[in-house]
Amino acid sequence: MSSNEKINVAIVGLGFGAEFIPIYQQHPDANMYAICQRNVEKLNEIGDAFGVEKRYTDFDEMLKDELIDAVHINTPIPNHAEQSIKALRAGKHVACTVPMATTVEECRQIVEAVEETGLTYMMMETVVYAREFLFMKELYEKGDLGKIQFLKASHQQDMDGWPNYWPGLPPMHYATHCVGPVLGLTRSEAEYVSCFGSGTIREDLIGQYNSPFAVETAHIKFKDSDLSAHVYRSLFDTARQYRESFEVYGSKSSVEWPLIEGEPLVLHVAKRPEPEIPEEVKCPDYAHLLPQPIQHFTQAGVYDEDENQHLSFSQGAGHGGSHPHLVHEFIDALKTGRQPFPNARQSANITCVGILAHESALKGGEIIYLPSFTWEVQ
Repeated sequence: MSSNEKINVAIVGLGFGAEFIPIYQQHPDANMYAICQRNVEKLNEIGDAFGVEKRYTDFDEMLKDELIDAVHINTPIPNHAEQSIKALRAGKHVACTVPMATTVEECRQIVEAVEETGLTYMMMETVVYAREFLFMKELYEKGDLGKIQFLKASHQQDMDGWPNYWPGLPPMHYATHCVGPVLGLTRSEAEYVSCFGSGTIREDLIGQYNSPFAVETAHIKFKDSDLSAHVYRSLFDTARQYRESFEVYGSKSSVEWPLIEGEPLVLHVAKRPEPEIPEEVKCPDYAHLLPQPIQHFTQAGVYDEDENQHLSFSQGAGHGGSHPHLVHEFIDALKTGRQPFPNARQSANITCVGILAHESALKGGEIIYLPSFTWEVQ
């Protein structure tokens, strides 16, 4: 691909996926080429609204289009692995919303497809491009945190009323929003995990996945490191405002997430007089890291009216301005020939932590090791 050639992108799934259409349209190195949606009425509504002419109702038919360079998958979770593998085998680069897959074996197949085809895969994890994470990453890289001693994250959400496969979903089966940041800050890999289930969801939900737990709480041991992290998740029958929190504890300073959405982060600085150790900090925006035409997307969603926004976006407080960063990371990686973060193996490591954590919870907290295909090749 020449340096002045734009990447032809196809977006699959137009609920949450529609949020990304104008970002690709305004990215200087991307061409928003095609959209795919089974519902013809919705396909045409979105296509007309954003002026996308190439439209498909069938995923397999779309993959036959030789002009498509990359596919961005935003379909329901059970479709992620199959569609990612099909797209890679059809010669397309893949960006896929979280999680990568629902089984360890599916993650393995995606990693194998990437390595056999030489194509690029990126899991579009919002939290590791949210402004709060980028703020902590900047502190870490400047040395302001000192030696990292511990990391913690949570993702709590009330999923009652969500459709299809959501009722009764084991909390850790969708853990990338809390696993991603704890591993992503230091670009670490999980070596093994231990998880406990706590509480019980109501009877009508348990049978969906044979999973009784209201809360799952896991410890992750980092590979080749003295670090571990604590993550916890809840989806049903647990009273909590939506929260995707990430906290880091260092020898020089630490950053803690507010208890109430919208409140400022709290920075703790070591060796100050005790009352002065904590201070509230306004998290800066990181639009300056992006090409100018897409910088404005860190501050607002695509839709101005709440009724048009996808529930995951409105509940998730706009995903921390992450969407343009995700698009740029993917497109820039394709243009420059580098690996995006997270790449296929990193995405597998992040996703398999959650899958194996639930397995650990069912076994009373048994330690389970991550498979070697989820680790970077040394």
